[in-house]
Amino acid sequence: MKIRESGMPERDMWENFFDPQKVLGTLGINNQINDVAEFGCGYGTFTIPAAKIIKGKLYAFDIEPDMIRMTREEAERQGLNNVQTVLRDFMAEGSGLPDESMDYAMLFNILHLEKPTVLLSEVRRILRSGGKLGIIHWNYDPATPRGPSMDIRPKPEECLRWAQSVGFTDPVQYDLKPHHYGIVLIKKGAGK
Repeated sequence: MKIRESGMPERDMWENFFDPQKVLGTLGINNQINDVAEFGCGYGTFTIPAAKIIKGKLYAFDIEPDMIRMTREEAERQGLNNVQTVLRDFMAEGSGLPDESMDYAMLFNILHLEKPTVLLSEVRRILRSGGKLGIIHWNYDPATPRGPSMDIRPKPEECLRWAQSVGFTDPVQYDLKPHHYGIVLIKKGAGK
């Protein structure tokens, strides 16, 4: 099930909106993290830099074959053996990853989808106790140069409410200037 259209710009424009290394560092992705799941890898804007930082494997999911191909080709071009691209409808089928197998999950510019708690529940299932969920989304501001329409664009407090409703705790929010916000939450306790 393809998620609602977000107005994803061409790659060159998209990548000018972020300093991926700075954003990843702000959101707590560091060399102490083993395995990461990224839902909606897009062009690999965050996939490639994150794979260079972490100790383990990065599972990059997307429903679009072109996004998977571009991300895989860039990982190969940069000699990264720890990127596993996965063409999958994770909203309909889940991730296929084992319970409590990931240290971090990246939900970057994706929570405008129709059933955010379905994806957040899957993320909670695959994260280890103490694992982190990183969220990035466009500011709720019609002046941003791109992003989903305002009627489906989530406000930070909505993302927090959804994540907390499925069991994430200890949120920390960040202003990822100029156009985005970030939130990091933790999975506390064991089990689903």
